[in-house]
Amino acid sequence: MLSTDFVTGAPNWLDLGSPDTAASAEFYGAVFGWDLQPAGPDAGGYGFFQKNGRTLAALGPLTEEGASPAWTVYFQTPDADATAKAVEQAGGTVRVAPFDVMDAGRMACLTDPGGADFAVWQPAAVKGLEAASEGGTLCWAELHAPDPAAALSFYRALFGWRSREMPVPEMTYTVLSTAEGEQEDASFGGLATVQEGMEPRWMPYFDTADVDDTVSRTQENGGSVLVPASDVPDVGRIAWLADSFGAPFAVIAPRPAA
Repeated sequence: MLSTDFVTGAPNWLDLGSPDTAASAEFYGAVFGWDLQPAGPDAGGYGFFQKNGRTLAALGPLTEEGASPAWTVYFQTPDADATAKAVEQAGGTVRVAPFDVMDAGRMACLTDPGGADFAVWQPAAVKGLEAASEGGTLCWAELHAPDPAAALSFYRALFGWRSREMPVPEMTYTVLSTAEGEQEDASFGGLATVQEGMEPRWMPYFDTADVDDTVSRTQENGGSVLVPASDVPDVGRIAWLADSFGAPFAVIAPRPAA
């Protein structure tokens, strides 16, 4: 389960790049009930999505040339510079070289060899998200890769991830776990082959009590449905959506544990 007990390789931050941050804040406020807390005058328009006073994700303007609206998943690292170097040596790309974010921490924006964008966060004053795996928060991170075996090898070398295969209809699905703790408890995401017509990407999943209601709210506020709501045996009910600017995300109502 994804938690806020962050260890190396765990998702510890999540942000959205948007061409209109005010409009995006309005969209996610309507869909998930989030509020936006500006980070301050020196933050370049960056702010924090919050609910009940806790930071769940972040929002900022698009800053990279040619970038499309998208969510970026960050993974914890003890050394952003060493991780960026390892990514480059393994055939990935360093899109934004490591830099300090004031006293909050150090980050880098990267792309894996299969073409999926991600980032790393080396915590300092800001350790990471303040809530996860509860209503309206990040609960799963899923990589869709053109070569899942190569992707697993890349990230395992980078973060020491463990993996186990899970039977699902018509595909092979790999559950990813950090290197620390009981493997099932340390699972935070999955890996699958990218679907035809889609780009390689990390897809964030947000927990919701009612997937169908969230789908309706998404459509009512200018978003769209990428994959209709459906039940996945032993997992829960899921849907893939896109916000009003086309940034993909997913929602899940997890099946209660037996």
